[in-house]
Amino acid sequence: MSLLINRIVAVFLIGNKVKCPVCEGKFRKFLPYGYTKETGRDNALCPKCLSLERHRLMWLYLNEKTEFFTKELKVLHIAPEQCFYKRFRKLSNLDYTTADLESPIADVHFDVQEIPFADESYDVLICNHVLEHVTSDHKAMSEIYRVLKPNGFAILQVPMDTDNPKTMEDPSVTDPKERESLYRQKDHVRLYGLDYADRLSKVGFDVTPIQYAKELPSELAEYYRLPMNEIFYFNQKK
Repeated sequence: MSLLINRIVAVFLIGNKVKCPVCEGKFRKFLPYGYTKETGRDNALCPKCLSLERHRLMWLYLNEKTEFFTKELKVLHIAPEQCFYKRFRKLSNLDYTTADLESPIADVHFDVQEIPFADESYDVLICNHVLEHVTSDHKAMSEIYRVLKPNGFAILQVPMDTDNPKTMEDPSVTDPKERESLYRQKDHVRLYGLDYADRLSKVGFDVTPIQYAKELPSELAEYYRLPMNEIFYFNQKK
């Protein structure tokens, strides 16, 4: 959706039924969103800043449970989300760098499986909905762990099937349609299960899984349209 169309739609949706905590916009409803009929959902996408449920959850968690918005931190943001990167760049407390494999909006370009920075370079690393795309998520997780400073943390959210105890992946599956059927998107190479925390722990992270939306008052979670079943993983380097 273009920014111009986005702003026009946002005006027509102004109301008081839902609120985006990222941009503070209030609307009658959010826009529908989804790549396929099976994954599509109503009332999901903020028409002003393009935040989705998971973005609003992350914003609230960082604001209420960490010092991200107040402490001087060196931050690496891989595959920066449109709703975040301009807002994060404006924060005077952050030394903020964006990265991506190809995106022209990124400051630097690299493969997350080979991060070109020294050990213990960053206090915070954000890399959401990326690990399901890479060939070796173990290598990517190890690299992320390596460049974090001691006591630094990483936010590494991924698509998950919370009904499945084990991650589904099969390197022999290369057909885009089959990948979409198995992993929800044609460019995904796996669909994580509840063993995701174990995979993160194996590279050294101290992993805290939190169903943060359920810790909030139900009426507030509905007002923000948060993902009630999403497990938020706080990953710290000890």
